[in-house]
Amino acid sequence: MRPEILNPLFAALTDLKGVGPQLAKPLTRLGLERVIDVLFHLPTGLISRVPVDRLDQAQAGQTIIVDVTAQDYRSGRSPRAPFGVEAVDRAGDHVRLVYFGRTSGLARKLFPLGEARRVSGRLDLYGDMRQIVHPDHVAEPGDEGAIAIHEPVYPLTEGLTNARLSQLAAVALDRRPELAEWIDAPLLASRNWPAWREAMERAHASPRDEAARDRLAYDEIFASQVALMLIRQGLRTRKGRGIRGDGRLTDALKLPFGLTGAQERVGREIAGDMAQDVPMLRMLQGDVGSGKTLVALRAMLAAVEAGTQAALLAPTEILARQHHATLQAMLAGLPVNLAILTGRDKGKVRESTLMGLADGSIDILVGTHAIFQEAVQYRDLSLVVVDEQHRFGVAQRLMLTGKGARPPHLLVMTATPIPRTLQLANHGEMDVSRIDEMPPGRTPVDTRVVSVDRLDEVVSGLERHLAGGAQAYWVCPLVAESETSELAAAEDRAALLRERFGDTRVGLVHGRMKGPDKDAVMARFQAGEIGVLVATTVIEVGVDVPAASLMIVEHAENFGLAQLHQLRGRVGRGTAKSVCLLLRSQTLSETARERLALMRETNDGFVIAEKDLELRGGGELLGLKQSGDADYRLATPEQLVRLLPVAHDDARLFVERDGGMDGPRGEAVRLCLYLFERDAAVPLLRSG
Repeated sequence: MRPEILNPLFAALTDLKGVGPQLAKPLTRLGLERVIDVLFHLPTGLISRVPVDRLDQAQAGQTIIVDVTAQDYRSGRSPRAPFGVEAVDRAGDHVRLVYFGRTSGLARKLFPLGEARRVSGRLDLYGDMRQIVHPDHVAEPGDEGAIAIHEPVYPLTEGLTNARLSQLAAVALDRRPELAEWIDAPLLASRNWPAWREAMERAHASPRDEAARDRLAYDEIFASQVALMLIRQGLRTRKGRGIRGDGRLTDALKLPFGLTGAQERVGREIAGDMAQDVPMLRMLQGDVGSGKTLVALRAMLAAVEAGTQAALLAPTEILARQHHATLQAMLAGLPVNLAILTGRDKGKVRESTLMGLADGSIDILVGTHAIFQEAVQYRDLSLVVVDEQHRFGVAQRLMLTGKGARPPHLLVMTATPIPRTLQLANHGEMDVSRIDEMPPGRTPVDTRVVSVDRLDEVVSGLERHLAGGAQAYWVCPLVAESETSELAAAEDRAALLRERFGDTRVGLVHGRMKGPDKDAVMARFQAGEIGVLVATTVIEVGVDVPAASLMIVEHAENFGLAQLHQLRGRVGRGTAKSVCLLLRSQTLSETARERLALMRETNDGFVIAEKDLELRGGGELLGLKQSGDADYRLATPEQLVRLLPVAHDDARLFVERDGGMDGPRGEAVRLCLYLFERDAAVPLLRSG
């Protein structure tokens, strides 16, 4: 239950006076539906106005406050022409107040002839004439407080004015309760941060107030860190069961080559976790092609050897079907029953799979999130493997561990190397294993950066590549050409390549296609019927076609480093020498230039990930917004990197030294968790 003191902040905006359906629409577009959403919607700019007694005291380009008197109206020749109000200041100097659009009625109402008004706006020169276009405020003269000298500027959308949002922010600030302090006292003193209530007011007053902004960012990061630690603590106290395989299935696996030292080490870490009666919560990081799937399969076979079931969860249908095919090939000849379940499976096929899971005849299940719906019951699930885990948030990870009489062991894999900062931010409740060694036979991909001006040469090179019987990917940043962007579009590029190579040699996949259509094209590419696959980043994760040895990424400067590294990982999977061509625009920002240079210099995903965090910031790197639990509204990527280690240490002190939720800080931290909606952790705790 949310503490009652916070209820006024969680009221719907439509409950407020003056917020009707018309105003609710633009507010919803900004994600502002409750009072707290407005409270956390901080200004990004500041208008500073200069009060003057006379116009000659101001300079062109300044935003001023001045008293003027309207003397005449100037209408244009057509209703659409600008409407002017001729006015003078106290000294008799002239200024024209200009209104565009059909606003003459409003202008006449605001400026009755012969009456003084206090007005603010940007003073410009139009020839020799001073003018203010669309004054932003008009008030009675002598009303000193009517027009603010400093006014915060909020992010807006169509149908919403800054003045209206400022009024809502004032209402939200009025509803701030006095809350007990949750930050450790010595830390608060050393940083010279204001109390939460004061910090909120100061952050709305000015985006330049670093102490207030840092305090609020810290609060949000701290709430996330405490939540992760409490989740970890909660799971550690739940009774699981140790799973030990006898080796009969893992020893029978026929491998083309032996395990690398890194695979052996990681395998031992996972086996050690699974043998405990505390549920495993481990993340397996490994670069593209480092052999994570084999490590996961050996863990799943250990679960089957122990007479239990395992499940592998993939984020997309394509990836689930590919995992199923890969595992089927690796398990050839072994007495293991493997099945697949996705949202697309219906009727008798689905029923048969559900029965096999319930009676235990299915040993390993592969699928999308459909495998964790209510209707899916396992006889004895002991291990869940989640692939590309950054697409699943803490809430989903908790749901997975809720299946079965006792929580299963959880292994999450990612081919996207995660810098330590983001690891703490998003996965602080997990132990981490790294495969930092490539299997023998994997040759590094040769990466080259080429100007888009040389497109004809690239297409000719592609023709030679296809003539030799090899396959290629061509990745574009957009699905269809848009009027606002010149970026290459997948549909247009596919059409041009089909003119050159014929319809049957060129395939197209993108995110807007239906699952079965996408899968059909991918199957033809994997079978070698298609020579070049034109795609958007839908192929970024997991697609495995060993015969594809050329990757062309158009407008590569528009992709992040982690994304480019993932795309490059689609080639270099066979024995042929592989090349990745990054086609760039003629004009590049400094960041884009650094990014492309780094791609050329290294194939090491961990080096790339750290640099990507530095260049782009944490929010974009791994699609944290997708993950459902790391949606930071107050903390910027820069603040995340700077403040997260401190928040992590303070959260650990709270849980381990200060007695957690039962200690003296417990009630204040509980308020903090609910305030920042990190309260998924609270039900796990008896004291919560």
